[in-house]
Order: sequence, then C-alpha cells, then structure tokens
Amino acid sequence: MQTHILGYPRIGSNRELKKACEQYWAGKITSDEVLEVGKTITQNNWKLQQEAGIDLVPCNDFSYYDQVLDMTLTVGAIPERYQEIAFKKSELDLYFAMARGFQKDGLDITAMEMTKWFDTNYHYIVPEFHKNQEFKLFSNKIIQEYISAKQAGINAKPVIIGLLTYLLLGKEKEEGFDRLDLAKNLLPAYIQILKELENHGAEYIQFDEPFLALDLTEKAKETYQFIYAEIRKQFPNLKFIIATYFEGLKDNLSLATTLPIDVLHIDLVRCPEQLDEVLNIIPNTLSLSLGIVDGRNIWKNDFSQSLNLIKKTVEKIGLERVFIAPSCSLLHAPFDLDSEKNEDILSPEIKQWMAFAKQKVNEIVILKKLASENPDYSTLQKLAESKKSIENRKISTLIHNQDVKNRVDVTTEDDTQRNSPFNIRKETQQSVLNLPLFPTTTIGSFPQTKEVRNWRSKFKKGELNAQQYDNLLKQETERTIRWQEEIGIDVLVHGEFERNDMVEYFGEQLAGFAFTQNGWVQSYGSRCVKPPVIFGDVHRPNPMTVYWSEYAQSLTQKWVKGMLTGPVTILQWSFVRDDQPRSLTCKQIALAIRDEVNDLEKAGIRIIQIDEPAIREGLPLRKSDWQNYLKWAVETFRISASGVEDATQIHTHMCYSEFNDIIQNIADMDADVITIECSRSQMELLNAFADFKYPNEIGPGVYDIHSPRVPSKEEMVELLKKAQAVIPAQQLWVNPDCGLKTRHWDETEKALIAMVEASREMSGEFALQRI
Repeated sequence: MQTHILGYPRIGSNRELKKACEQYWAGKITSDEVLEVGKTITQNNWKLQQEAGIDLVPCNDFSYYDQVLDMTLTVGAIPERYQEIAFKKSELDLYFAMARGFQKDGLDITAMEMTKWFDTNYHYIVPEFHKNQEFKLFSNKIIQEYISAKQAGINAKPVIIGLLTYLLLGKEKEEGFDRLDLAKNLLPAYIQILKELENHGAEYIQFDEPFLALDLTEKAKETYQFIYAEIRKQFPNLKFIIATYFEGLKDNLSLATTLPIDVLHIDLVRCPEQLDEVLNIIPNTLSLSLGIVDGRNIWKNDFSQSLNLIKKTVEKIGLERVFIAPSCSLLHAPFDLDSEKNEDILSPEIKQWMAFAKQKVNEIVILKKLASENPDYSTLQKLAESKKSIENRKISTLIHNQDVKNRVDVTTEDDTQRNSPFNIRKETQQSVLNLPLFPTTTIGSFPQTKEVRNWRSKFKKGELNAQQYDNLLKQETERTIRWQEEIGIDVLVHGEFERNDMVEYFGEQLAGFAFTQNGWVQSYGSRCVKPPVIFGDVHRPNPMTVYWSEYAQSLTQKWVKGMLTGPVTILQWSFVRDDQPRSLTCKQIALAIRDEVNDLEKAGIRIIQIDEPAIREGLPLRKSDWQNYLKWAVETFRISASGVEDATQIHTHMCYSEFNDIIQNIADMDADVITIECSRSQMELLNAFADFKYPNEIGPGVYDIHSPRVPSKEEMVELLKKAQAVIPAQQLWVNPDCGLKTRHWDETEKALIAMVEASREMSGEFALQRI
C-alpha cells in the first residue's frame, strides 16, 4: 500500500508567496527574490510530506499564480496580444501579464479571462484557443521542478493537468471549431514533457483529469481513449496516475477503468458509493487510489469509516494495488492547524474536531499504518482519539439550537415572495429613487489601504480603543462618500472599511460560526481568504450592518446601498458542517440575512445589495443533480430578499461565471437589479441575458478590477455600446466587475471617473437618438 498527496497549499505557512508577489508587482523586490520565495515554499512542502512518511510527494503542484496558467505557458498557448511582452520581458513578467494585464512601457494589454475552478472558490486563468492552433514547449517549469525535487532527495511525482482537462477548461476564441479538435496538435508538447521527465528518472506521473467525473460527450470520450493510447504507446515504462475528483465517475466508469494507465484515483468523500461500482469492474492491471481524506473541508477524518473503505478495497484487489490519498489537492485547505494558538479566536473544543493540510497529510500516513496487519500501540491510540473526537462532536451542546430549527420548520412559500411582480415594483422604485438612465454605482468595497488594515490590526491588538477605531473608520467612510458625490456616481456605497472579508465579516456576527487566525486559502493569484467555519445552527443575535449603512446615508442626499453577502455565498465560501444537508444550513443563513435586510429597510436604506457570486459555483458537476440544488439555492436567496416593500430595490451581484445554462434560475431569483462580471469576456457573458430576454435590470461590469490596468472612457463606452446592442438602455446600469477592496486608490479614482464619463456619454447619445 502506498500513500500520495495530489497537491499541497502553495501560499506558504505565513502567506509568503502573496507578500512576495505583491512586492514584486509594486517594484519593491526583484524577480530573483520572488523566485527564491517560491523555491523555499516548494522545498519546505516537499520536506514536510517526506518527513511525515508520504511515499509519493507531488511536484509541479506549486504555482506563482495559477496551475492552469502554468500549463498555458508550458505548452506555448500564449495569446497573440502578449507577443511583444514575450520578446521584451522575462518569462515571469509575461506570465504575470497574462494573469493581470499589462499597462506600462507604452503597452496596454488586457488580462486573460478568469473563472471558477469547478465548484470551488478557486479561480483559474482560462486558456484561449483558435482553430488549427499549434503548441510547443515554451516553459520548462515542470521539468525543472522535478529535477529540483530529485536533487533534494524527494521521491517526486510530477503533477500535470491532463491534456483533455486542459482543453476542456479553455474557450474557443473564434467560431467554427471545437477545442477538442486541438488534441492532436497539443499531444506532441505533452509527449516532449514526458520524454524529458522520463530522461531525468521520473517513475510516476499524475495527470489531473477531473472532467472524467463530469458529463462528457461521445467525442470527448473517444478523444480520451485516443490520447491515452498514444501516450502509453510512447511510454510503456512510465507509471501513470489519473486523478479524478469533485464527483463520481458514474457513466464514465467504464472509460476510466479501461484507459491504459496504472493507477486510477477516485474521490470517495464526494461520492463514496462509487467504490463498489469501481471494484466490480476494475481490471487486474489497474491499481486504485482511494481519496478518503477530505481535501476541501477542515473536519478530522473518521478513521473507522475510512478503514472500512480501505478494508473492502484490499479484500477485493489486494494490498499492493491500493493507494491512499486525500480526495483532491490540499490546495483548498488551510496550511497548518498548529498555527491556531489563540483560544479566544478558536476554542479548543471546536479545534479538536479539525484538521488542516499538514494534519491531513498525517491522517493519510496514520490510515496506512492502521490498515497494516499489526499496527503499533501509538497508532491504535490515534484511532481511539479519533473515535473520541468524532463522538464528542456529535453530542456537543455547541452545535444545536432548537429555536433555529423551529423557525426553519415553519418557513413557507409566502416567505419567498415579494409583494408585487417586478414590473410593478420597477415603477414604484423609480418614483422613489428617481435614478437617471445608465445609473452608475460600484459593487461595494473601496480600496482597503495599508492605513485601514493597520487600524484594524491595532484595534485587534488593543492599541486602539473602540471609539478611536470607530472615528477613524467614520473619517474614511465620509471621505469615500464625498469623493463619490464629487465625481457624480448615482448610487453610493460606504466602502466597507470596517470589514475584513465579505463572508468572514458576517460570520463573526452570526451564531454557529467559528474563526481561525491563520486559516488562509488561495482564491486567485495573491488573493487569499480566511473562510469561516460553520459548526452549528446559524442565527443573527444582533444587527450586523445597520450602524454603518445608517451612518453613511446620514452623510448624503444620494442613495447609499446597504451591502450584504447572500446565504449561498456565505455557505459556499465557508467550511461547512457535514452533519446535516447543506440546504438546511443555507436556509438558516437565509433567515438571518432576511432579518438584516428588514432592519436595513427600517433604517431608511432603500437599495440593498445581497451578493451571490457563488450561486453558479455551487452547481453540482453533473447536470442531473442541478435542479435540486437550484431549487433550494434560489429559494434561500428569495427568503433573504422578500421581506421588504415594493419601493425597496434589491440588487444582487455575480462574478466570473457562465450563465447560459442557469439563466432561468437567475431570473427566478427575482432581484430588481443584477450586476455581473463582463469586461474580461468583452460582454460575451451578457449574451445569455439577451437571448433569454432577461426582464429585470442589469449592470454588466465595464472594467476588470482584478487587474491594475486602468481602462479608458472610450473603452468603457465601447463595452456599453455592446451591452446596449443586446439589452434595452432602460435596463442597464454602469459599474465595475466587482468590489474594489484589493485595488489602489490612484487606479480606482482614474477608472471610476472614466466610468462616470462613459455613462454620461451613453446617456447623451441615447437622448439624441430619442430626439
């Protein structure tokens, strides 16, 4: 029996990678220095896994920004617009330009599109494909990492995004071809990579092929068979692991088990029932990797349950054909629970139920020892401790609140309905709000400067008292309100300077949530988030946002939006309890948000935004499972939004998602206004709303806030014209793609001024057309 890890967190134990990248982008350190930080993190990750006793340690799971972008650079799939950078700049600068855009040295180049990695909150950079595209080995990162691991004495297993998954993750940038048609063109680049690895002594290669757990066309299935037959033909001696995760193989079971590979990895956390199906047909030439430790949550492994799965597999196929692993890469788990030392933040009772990436590595090793014929006493002690911890969690009084359960039980259909349909609400809202055509707004947050973060840090350390901290935040809020008034934004926001994170902030004020000090995970690039932990029944003890919304509204005659995070997003972006259905936990959150919405309305806030960027990412990966999820996801949003009067305008926001296949469900949410990410896709995402004839109002994002690049007024006007070509002007709002928290004030000011000017130009042109 062997143990292996599919991938390990790459941000560093103290977010060293984030800090180094941001310093490099700011020109404060050299490329050699940022590369050295990456090398140190990688070496430490390898050493940690090796010393824990992992048999096959992954390499090439590290990335300076995104593993899909790494593969794009590796195979030379560099879009034409970056060619000048490729000639003039370093490989690292080219890499970051593709991720973030480039606007200096006389060049002005947009970033590549970004979207969600399957049903996670991780974002990847979308490959761009063209008809008859050619590929060639451009970056040797995969080979260099393997060589470095080998020199460090690591039994390394290169991790490579599978050829089919790489193509399916991408997007055709012209009509008239299928990106799967590029498989034969891409294959030689993969062959070259494998030759280099074989020449340097690689034994095992892990291909990540999560698409094998999704719905596949017949063409995709045939391409899988062709590609892996060709790879096997070229490399009869390499041992190939195909890693599937996030779902079960289901109708792709026969395909996956007949590919000419050596080890098949399956996710038994997401789909434990598939084990029997796999064992029934697995050929005797194929080993099985059991994904039994949850790579996406923070709860301790139930050793007894996992041992039952291992025992069943060993009895069927023998010990030597069994591998033990996490369900997926540990990229989605925080780094090390041992760093959680502050009991005021995370109580010992809750902490004892948890495991982060480092602990999950140890769980894999312990499970291997427990599954051996004669586990030693210390290992058996760990089994006893596991049983005690699991039982303690089941009976803990911290978890259950009967009042919350009763309120959920009496929720009815009436709680999901606004008083009137949208066409009537629209008239009422316009008479009250009196907004112009192409009204401008932002998505919520404004830049959190070093000073703002410093105030929060000092307040937490007791260096500022509550009144001093409150006064500083009020000054920053007023400055932001005044500036928005000055440039002419129509619907203002207070800036959210009191908030650390759009989910954590609410979780801190809701019962049933716990928090960590260092539980960071990567969202995209250098952006890290610290998800709350939902451990028990959720309710709202006190108002959460009314104080700041009411204060901001008191400063201005213009409307100020109340800003909330929706129930589905709070659920999706938290580590969620696994002892009850997610839909039930989500309904508890929805009722808490409903109470907040109602209190905001009572305080005079007439525009309330309930952000739901995670609705799309929460979709099950199999379409046959969609309707059940969408039913409760839409229902919970409507519960949160439907307690207000017709005159109160409800907004929602969604970002980096494909909407075509769920547009009816988005309409069913019945938000008065929806704002969406659109700029990186050049308004392509808007087509779904146009084709559907989306009835409510919509704000397509006109500039990409995930890039430091500042778009011109003319560029935004062009995007708005594209939007107006498919959506009536009376339905359009003008806004950025997303919140501005991570941006700097100088670029924010320039971009928002240009945005307001673009809106006014569109309004003027529309007025002339009407004349």
